[in-house]
Amino acid sequence: MRYDIATLKSRLGAIKTDDNAAILRQKSRDFFWYSPTLKRQLDGVVGDLVVAPKSIDEVAHTLAACHALGIPVTPRGAGTGNYGQAMPLSGGVLLDLSAMNAVTSIGLGRVVTEPGALLTDIDHQTRAASGQELRIHPSTYHTATIGGFIAGGSAGVGSIRWGGLRDAGNIIRLKVLTMEASPRVLELTGDDIHKVSHAYGTNGVIVECETPLAPAYPWVDVMFAFDDLREATEFANALGEQDGLLLKELAVIAAPVPHDCFLRHRKFITRTQHVVILMVADFAMSSLLAYAKRWKGAQLAMRADTLSPEDKKGLPAAFELTWNHTTLRALRIDPSITYLQVLYPFPNQVELVQKIHAHFGDEVPCHLEFVKFDGKVTCFGLPLVRFTTEERLEEIMRIHEDMGAPIFNPHRYTLEEGGMKQTDQIQLAFKRDADPQGLLNPGKMIAWEDPNYDWSSGKTFLFKGLAGA
Repeated sequence: MRYDIATLKSRLGAIKTDDNAAILRQKSRDFFWYSPTLKRQLDGVVGDLVVAPKSIDEVAHTLAACHALGIPVTPRGAGTGNYGQAMPLSGGVLLDLSAMNAVTSIGLGRVVTEPGALLTDIDHQTRAASGQELRIHPSTYHTATIGGFIAGGSAGVGSIRWGGLRDAGNIIRLKVLTMEASPRVLELTGDDIHKVSHAYGTNGVIVECETPLAPAYPWVDVMFAFDDLREATEFANALGEQDGLLLKELAVIAAPVPHDCFLRHRKFITRTQHVVILMVADFAMSSLLAYAKRWKGAQLAMRADTLSPEDKKGLPAAFELTWNHTTLRALRIDPSITYLQVLYPFPNQVELVQKIHAHFGDEVPCHLEFVKFDGKVTCFGLPLVRFTTEERLEEIMRIHEDMGAPIFNPHRYTLEEGGMKQTDQIQLAFKRDADPQGLLNPGKMIAWEDPNYDWSSGKTFLFKGLAGA
């Protein structure tokens, strides 16, 4: 579709814009290529103009101008998402919020920031000012923005202690701009936050975030090796239930992935060993080691606080081996690899992991992230998949669900197909109010694009705007 970009640029005045073809392509992409399905569908998607506001007033001015000209707007942070969340399916404006990166207030248990603040920069400032840090962050900690994490993420490092972003209290307040002739500033708290959290910017542009902080401890990276995957899983599950052991990360990754893909950690393990990777507060280390002695198969493979300077050199942090970084490291070794997102529901998660792993074997190597889910310790799976065809990938997901493990599908770009299953009616009503022309990130909310979509068809929703991509 052709938009009147020249008129838009004239109306934006001094607000920074960029229409360089290379920049447009770069800013139109995220990590969608983790999925062979999304790579096929979205590889040609590109926007028409990057707009990089530096203030709420500049965001409002941009939204008003685009509203008047009927130009769609896709908000984005650093583009570290995996499902095409920040990709402009209808072209138009890429609203790059990375220049709005200030930390504006630090208090006891809370921090207020602009949406483009990098998570690592927030922690740097809160630790220096108050000895506190963010509760949860993704494995893309050094590159992800707080606004992007809230709009497109769900859980991560810290979720073994604090749960996910969906849990009450993990987001305190959001300030959001509507997309109308005269954009309104809305402040959302309590349950109203869920109207725009994990909504991909489809129903409002986040311009300020207030999030909770926790005490910042010196965290120690630790790796235990096991010869048996079930024992590794049981150990991690039991460890997660030890409330007195202060953990920030707890993952299980099946052999041979750690040895084959974690190249700088290869010296600590053999190819047949399954690993439990964790981050523990330094004062809890002795208690952790004492607890591990109760497990016959637990072998301490690595603890970062006792490594020599030579062994530490170039060694990635533990969290950069987990969550989506596990997939990233595997892709560097084997570009045909993809992955899934799975829930192993409490209380039978250990049995279910064993059952599914036994069924698929090396076709779907096991990767577990232990979390608090509705207050119970359980695990998400981010297993790798040795990809052959899209048909087999769909079959693997169906088998998981038939076996009792729900899939949050990372091979879909819509909210509903990605795991929300259906858009909440409150969220949809909020979009009607905040974005009456449907110009915010078109194509990502099926309930808006096609209210009569036949969910029983078994077909994947394909946004009409992709026809011209």
